[in-house]
Amino acid sequence: MKRALRLVPQHPDPALLRALEVLEATQDPGGSWKGDYGGPLFLLPVYVSGLYAMGESIAPDVAEGLIRYLRHHQRADGGWGLDIEGTSHVFTSILNYVSLRLLGVRAEDEALQRARSWFLPRGGPLGSGSWGKFTLATLGLYEYAGLHPLVPELWILPRQVPFHPSRMWCHCRMVYLPMSYLYGVQFRAPQTPLLEAIRDELYDEPYAQIHWRAARDEVSWTDAFTPRGPVLKAANLVLGAYENRVVPGLRKRALNEILTQIQGEDEATNYLCIGPINKVLNMLVWHVAKPNGLEVKRHLAKLPDYLYRAADGTKMQGYNSSELWDTAFAVQAVAATGEIAESKEMLERAATFLEANQVLEDSPNPERFYRHPSRGGFPFSTRDHGWPISDCTGEGLLASLKLEEMGLSRIPRDRLFAAVDLLLSLQNDDGGWATYELTRAPEWVEQLNPSDVFATIMTDVSYVECTSSCIKALAAWEARVGVTHGSRVRRAIERGAEFIRKAQRPDGSWEGSWGVCFTYGAWFASQGLLAAGAAPGDLAIERGARFLLGKQRDDGSWSEVVESCRKREWVEGERGHVVNSSWALLTLMGAGLRSSGAVERGMAWLRGQQQADGRWPPEPLAGVFNKTCGIHYDAYLRVFPVWAMGVHRTSK
Repeated sequence: MKRALRLVPQHPDPALLRALEVLEATQDPGGSWKGDYGGPLFLLPVYVSGLYAMGESIAPDVAEGLIRYLRHHQRADGGWGLDIEGTSHVFTSILNYVSLRLLGVRAEDEALQRARSWFLPRGGPLGSGSWGKFTLATLGLYEYAGLHPLVPELWILPRQVPFHPSRMWCHCRMVYLPMSYLYGVQFRAPQTPLLEAIRDELYDEPYAQIHWRAARDEVSWTDAFTPRGPVLKAANLVLGAYENRVVPGLRKRALNEILTQIQGEDEATNYLCIGPINKVLNMLVWHVAKPNGLEVKRHLAKLPDYLYRAADGTKMQGYNSSELWDTAFAVQAVAATGEIAESKEMLERAATFLEANQVLEDSPNPERFYRHPSRGGFPFSTRDHGWPISDCTGEGLLASLKLEEMGLSRIPRDRLFAAVDLLLSLQNDDGGWATYELTRAPEWVEQLNPSDVFATIMTDVSYVECTSSCIKALAAWEARVGVTHGSRVRRAIERGAEFIRKAQRPDGSWEGSWGVCFTYGAWFASQGLLAAGAAPGDLAIERGARFLLGKQRDDGSWSEVVESCRKREWVEGERGHVVNSSWALLTLMGAGLRSSGAVERGMAWLRGQQQADGRWPPEPLAGVFNKTCGIHYDAYLRVFPVWAMGVHRTSK
């Protein structure tokens, strides 16, 4: 049983200590905070369809959990959203319908009848975003002729070409890599009576009479977030013309290159892959290339790592976990409370996890597989995953330095040096930091985005949040170690701070890209500037604070929803949100407003929302990616209120 934290006689704060008890009670035995990283509703269907296409069965208890999850998140109109809170999309509605059918739910089921009533008037599969059409094609529920070509030969173009796949954002290229292979071989699952029945249910016209080439350009307004502009249309025309004149030798060479690249990704990530979509698709490629081979077996063994059982059912997560990211924040939150002695065992376990999950070596043959160096970095999840990220490395390094100050860090100095070197190597020419790699392609390449439903997927651009995390870590390193790395670190910090200043919008706000949205962006941006040496009264920080003060609700809280990210403007929620309010309060306190009425009212609201058991009640999604899809961070409701309360207490 976990030890309860004792009240500190000098400055007792029962609410804060109850929250710390919850944090300690929910710590994983390995030292991390591992929880629900679900929310997107297009992941699970790829899992179900991929296994069905391979002839693999799903265990009854898993299938029951998947069905429960899909039923739970069907919207009142009969469709499913891009995420569990979003409005219905044809893309996800059709894929989740198909998933339920493949899992054994009958077509006469009332929920499925409502689903058909929603998606059939919106074009059915013909109105789906491109990823939905592709997934259906692998099942024989859509024709490859209805897809714009995913030409494998792009992978054997000279790397200098601006749109060579190696220049894409790594998540994007790792999804389109196996897609290109499956398109190149026109993979189609063995047809069964069930698939034939589903095909009849998905269309309101005879399948044999559909004009597939015309269907390439059909997309429902529900799925058309990123318009298909003239650059993409021209590219599709060129690729279509090439596909009509494929050179067999080049096709074979390209498919072999793709297999080599997939093998490199699989081995570098211990068959976890960078994310759940490319993991399932990579597995499907090996099923085609080497049926029942070792690669398929290794993929199947790791597939459960992406599943998570929760009260709403069994879901497929957006990563194999968010463990390291959440743990790095938890360490900093506990440190901010000043309750170090009473939290020592919890912090020691976290230190063990951080040490065990720093990436210790570069991926094998990084040049061949278009990988940036990895040594010294921290991943989003675990070391096995093998893809370090700039902000995860920044927050992981910062947490490690906090632990070192407490005498609790287990990471040797030479490994911290390696983390600093990696951060310095990842800074872009514009002074900012992207996610996994340096920016590799010009901004115009985003005009080739073929996804329909996502934005900013084609190239890895600099982000305020990533830049702030890196600045904070480098500044902490500079303060802790001194002149090591000398002017390189100071110059990187200054350039990063200038990037953050330029990213501030005229109204004083900063747009968040990985969280919801302006409260998230403001917290990161202001913390980055403060770490770089700005004073609390700095004009940029002051303007950011004024923006947030203008958004405070009458009850003292702040509230934002994912729609803020989609519209790129503040969209108010129905009630105050603890996580958004915590970010806003941390921002305002950093701006020197600790004793202001706004902060006092905000803290009173925050404390008033805490339940008797020390927790805060569930609230809407606080995470987002690619400006459209919300995602759940399970630990945020336990970490950020503690952080805000801790700073409020220790800054008196």
